[in-house]
Formats: sequence, structure tokens, C-alpha cells
Amino acid sequence: MESVREYLRAVLDRAAMPFASALLWCHVTPNQVSVMGVALTLVTAALIVDDQLLLAGAMYILAASLDLLDGALARMAKMASRFGAFLDSTADRISEGVVFAAIAYHFASHGQSVDAALAVLALLGSLLVSYTRARAEGLGLQCKVGIMTRAERVLLIALGLMLGLLPEAIYLLVALTAFSAMQRILHTFRQLYPQG
Repeated sequence: MESVREYLRAVLDRAAMPFASALLWCHVTPNQVSVMGVALTLVTAALIVDDQLLLAGAMYILAASLDLLDGALARMAKMASRFGAFLDSTADRISEGVVFAAIAYHFASHGQSVDAALAVLALLGSLLVSYTRARAEGLGLQCKVGIMTRAERVLLIALGLMLGLLPEAIYLLVALTAFSAMQRILHTFRQLYPQG
């Protein structure tokens, strides 16, 4: 699974190069691209609140695509920095929080209180998937395992929005993010205690 994900990432990185070149020519920095991604996510959230779910799904994919572009641009322009990596990760968490908040509001405003609560749990699961990797890497370990990374989460939410299957997407996210977080916890444990 990880090798397939890395291959797809490489393909997408190559596809992003012409766009990154155009941004470089316009003197746009990777950090500006990260901030633009957050701005588009705010538009996505507003569209969800306004019940324009099909458009929101398309906008969310567009916003997430900037996540590819900032990395490609940073490598191309040799502008990669520790602060840029920090800003990128922080922008991702802001984006997820805003979108899940809008989804929870959407459910609550339609009387779907259980689905609204599950959207909050899906957010918790998403944050745990990211946190477990960051914490493991803070211990000097590698932790890229898991079936529900950010790319998969964005795709699942976007498809749920565009296909009218948002509750089903949230149910899947609750289950799969919990499973992914557990995968990462076990993977970290095995690295720390290989004889355990």
C-alpha cells in the first residue's frame, strides 16, 4: 500500500511541475500557496454551510491540490524550509478542522444530530492519524503506515459531497481513521519494542 501511494505521489508530483513552474515565474512562494489552500478550504466550508455540496466537493479537491503544488514549488525553487514544512502541516490541520466543522453544521441544521456527532469523531480520527505519525517521528521513528492518510481522507470527503453520500463518507472515515491510528500506534510500539 505504501509503495503504491509513493508511486502515485511521484506521478502527481510530475503532473504538478508545469503549474509549479508557472507559480515560480509569477514569484509566488510555497508558503503563499499553503495559505491559498487554506483560503480555498474556507470557501469549501462556506459552500457546505450553504448546501452547495457538489461545488464544495470540487472546491475541496482544488484546495487539496495546492498541497501538492507547494511541495513541488519548494523543491523546484530550492525554497524548502523547516518553517515551510511546519506551515504546510499546520495549514492541513486548519483545513480539516474547518471542513469538518462545516459538515457537522450541515448535519445539525438538517436535524441529523447523530451524523453531526460522528463528523466530530471523524475529525478526531483524522487528527489522530496525523498526530501519531508526527509524535512517532518526534521520537526518531518512521510511521507512514495506515490506510487513511490525508490524501485518502480528502478524496473520500470530496466524493461524499459530490455524490450525495456525505453521511456514508463520514461513517467510513470514523471507522477507517480509527483503524489507521491503531495501525500507527502498533507500528510505533513494534519499533520501540521489537522483541515485544
